[in-house]
Amino acid sequence: MNQNNIIIVILSFYMVSAQVYEGLTLFSPYSDGPEEDEHYTQLIDNDENIIHAWTHGRGPASMPYLLQDSTLIYPYRVVNPSMFSGGVGGGLHYYNWAGDVLWNYEIANDSYQHHHDIQPLPNGNILVLAWERHTATQDDETEYYGGAGRGWSEMGRTEVQNPLNQMWGEAIFEIEMVGTDDINIVWEWHIWDHLIQDVGSDFPNYGDVSEHPELMDINFGEAGDFDGMCGPQGDWIHFNAIDYNANLDQIVLSSRLNSEIYIIDHSTTTDEAAGHTGGNSGMGGDFLYRWGNPQVYDRGTAAEQKLNHQHGVNWIPEGYPGSGNLILFNNDYVSAGQQSQSAVFEIETPLNDDGTYYLEQGQAYGPENPVWIHTGGFHSNVQSGAFRLPNGNTLITDANDSHIFEVTAEHSIVWDYDYPGGENSMIARAQKYPLNYLGGDFPEYILGDVNFDQIIDIFDVLIIMDMAFGFGIYSPTPPADYVPNGVVNYADAFALVAYITNN
Repeated sequence: MNQNNIIIVILSFYMVSAQVYEGLTLFSPYSDGPEEDEHYTQLIDNDENIIHAWTHGRGPASMPYLLQDSTLIYPYRVVNPSMFSGGVGGGLHYYNWAGDVLWNYEIANDSYQHHHDIQPLPNGNILVLAWERHTATQDDETEYYGGAGRGWSEMGRTEVQNPLNQMWGEAIFEIEMVGTDDINIVWEWHIWDHLIQDVGSDFPNYGDVSEHPELMDINFGEAGDFDGMCGPQGDWIHFNAIDYNANLDQIVLSSRLNSEIYIIDHSTTTDEAAGHTGGNSGMGGDFLYRWGNPQVYDRGTAAEQKLNHQHGVNWIPEGYPGSGNLILFNNDYVSAGQQSQSAVFEIETPLNDDGTYYLEQGQAYGPENPVWIHTGGFHSNVQSGAFRLPNGNTLITDANDSHIFEVTAEHSIVWDYDYPGGENSMIARAQKYPLNYLGGDFPEYILGDVNFDQIIDIFDVLIIMDMAFGFGIYSPTPPADYVPNGVVNYADAFALVAYITNN
């Protein structure tokens, strides 16, 4: 068989095997083992080979993030958190590829406690989720956000359900890393600035909750005093995921306890984010959009609730199938006759041309239903998430079972991975990166080993064929330049085929 015939065979094989997205999957398992040297982040290929790993002295708060310069940001659990609830974190480590800590910072004090998720930004800064403590009353000497007269009872909350008589709201900080152990806060947002109540006109922010979907009803839901992972310390809303859309300059958030997702404007100044005007939307830091449980803003009933304790919300990137839609993991999705079942939802938001979201007077935000649902055979009551891949597949993480799997748009499972850590392990979320994701500091590689599995074979040729002939999945990477001339083209594919046939 000559090389041209081999290429034809390879192309035919490529069309059959292309359902699986060839990428590198990143995750940080959590276990109940010893604190030191028990935790790590792994980067694996589709054959479950460990391409790279980072070790950690503390367990993860959620998922790590690999940046294109091959550095890693890892949110971790501190030793003594100020507020302990599900998803507690407190610390951030920033590593290079070799595993050296380049920067470290902790947000775990009497006023604030980082928890769950972070989001690296294109400008190099990081969005950080943090619980924010509020007592019943606050005076001029208070260290709690808002100062005098901004305690929970002074803001119109009628009661809390915890023995500490406190309420932990939510804040977002955009931080700039400074040196090896410091930060600048360049932007911030606090839910305490966007409240409404209908219990009395003597309190601030009095109004009809149903007429103000852009605000949060301070009296909705409990604040502590219940069993389970959220604990008795006054956890109220329990954000568990954050994502950023650079095209819109907007942030999306997920609330476990309210079973809602929210979108806010990031184009504001910090002063505008504390108010109700300004930014691209003209709405300041108010909610631009919310979805999942219209009961929270008095525009629906339990029958109209769509989400139950969801996690992992994120936008589908530009150029991917479903671009601009939101995708999330609905932890306690239940359909007729079925129990203990999760699902992945894809949601097409009613986005207006000006970056706001359509809302009919007196009605709940749409859509009526997701545009795509994947369910069946999996359930997790904690963390978990889903990410759309460039080829239209979706990578799903079932946290409780430490199970990662990839499904097609037609719901076929084309790849799955069970972490061998046992029943005490958990994987919050995993993400699959394209092979060409890493940029200037591209890690060490074997020329021709395009998928980093330490073997040069037909699978490497398949990927080079895509890179060379523009099938649209992979962009060129250094290992694919088999005939080293600065470009990846047909010559690299032919040369690699010759190498394989001769060896």
